[in-house]
Amino acid sequence: MKAFTALLLAGLCAASNAADDLPHPRRQAVTPDSAATVLAARRYAAFWNTGEARHARAALAPGFLDRTLPAGRPQGPDGPLQASAGFRAAVPDLRAEIEDLVAVGDRVSVRLHFQGHFSGVFKGRQGQGQAIDFQAFDLYRVEEGRIAENWHLEDNLGLMQQLGVVQP
Repeated sequence: MKAFTALLLAGLCAASNAADDLPHPRRQAVTPDSAATVLAARRYAAFWNTGEARHARAALAPGFLDRTLPAGRPQGPDGPLQASAGFRAAVPDLRAEIEDLVAVGDRVSVRLHFQGHFSGVFKGRQGQGQAIDFQAFDLYRVEEGRIAENWHLEDNLGLMQQLGVVQP
C-alpha cells in the first residue's frame, strides 16, 4: 500500500510540475470543479505561446471542432497546427499571454494577448520587423480534460493593418 501511495503522489507531483511551465492567467475566475477545463485552456495557450505541437495535442480532443473555422483551415487538431505554423513563419517571435480566464463547469473563456515582430513572410509580403500586437477571445467546451469545441474571435483587421496587408 505504501508503494502505491508513493507512486500516486509521484504521479500527482509530476502532473503538477508539467503544468508549471504553462502560462498563468493574469486574472481568473474559476469554480472549484473546473481544474480540468483550466488545465486544457492553459495547455492550448502554451501552444499559441510556443508553437509546440505537443501542447496542442495535450489540449485538443481528437474530434476537436472549430465552430468558427476560417476558410481554408482544416477541421480538427490539424487546423490550429497549420495556422500556428503559417503565422509563425511571418512572426517567428510570436508570444501569447492569458489576460483573462473564466471557467465554469465544462466551459472556459479566455482572452489572449498576442505580440511579436513581423520579420518573416505573410501572403507574399516580407516583414520589416514591425511590432505586432492584437487580442483574441476564445470560448472552449472541454470534455474529458480536452477541448472538444472552440468558438473564437480575433482582431484580424488590426492584425492585417499591422502586417501592412490592409491600409488603415
